[in-house]
Amino acid sequence: MTDKYVITIGRQLGSGGREIGQKLSARLGISFYDKELIRIASQESGIRENHFEEADEKKTHSLFGGLLDLRGFLTDEVYANYYLSNEMLFKIQSDVIRKLAGLNSSLFVGRCADYILKDHPRCLSVFISADMRDRIRRVARIQEIAENKAEDYIGKLDKKRADYYEYFSGKVWGAASSYDLCVNSSVLGIEETIKFIQSYAEVRFGLQGDKT
Repeated sequence: MTDKYVITIGRQLGSGGREIGQKLSARLGISFYDKELIRIASQESGIRENHFEEADEKKTHSLFGGLLDLRGFLTDEVYANYYLSNEMLFKIQSDVIRKLAGLNSSLFVGRCADYILKDHPRCLSVFISADMRDRIRRVARIQEIAENKAEDYIGKLDKKRADYYEYFSGKVWGAASSYDLCVNSSVLGIEETIKFIQSYAEVRFGLQGDKT
């Protein structure tokens, strides 16, 4: 059996999920992927990054208009046969995620990675939530916007992420039954949440981690 393992992190906006994932991957010494997946998928497919960005964590709709921009990147045969939809872009990103997971132990943030890697023999899926008050403060600070605007932004992005996840996975975004581990980062704080997930992963995968 392979000793490679993967951790996937789903997260509510403002929960600190990306920060937690980035620091956790550094402590475990494994690869970290979030927005980098868009660049890699673009390089692998020859499709411009902006098409992946436009479809990023959005549920299905066609992107016919973008086909005109692909002439310089795809052969005539490929261009003629490709229907540039979110389903196709999701398939490309899924292939990239599986390929990367097969190369090294890795941590993936978002993009239905838990569903895409559901057949991986050593996968830990985590969902990170937080209290709304903490989420609003974090988003307002990072985005440099008023708290009432941050709350509206959170509501819209949560819906977008939920729709995307549920459309492609058939599971409920954020529901405990959809993941191995659900954590509220407001309870322990960011640093202690990282340590908690690290300890969980070390036991799950039999790692000899640094407990300091």
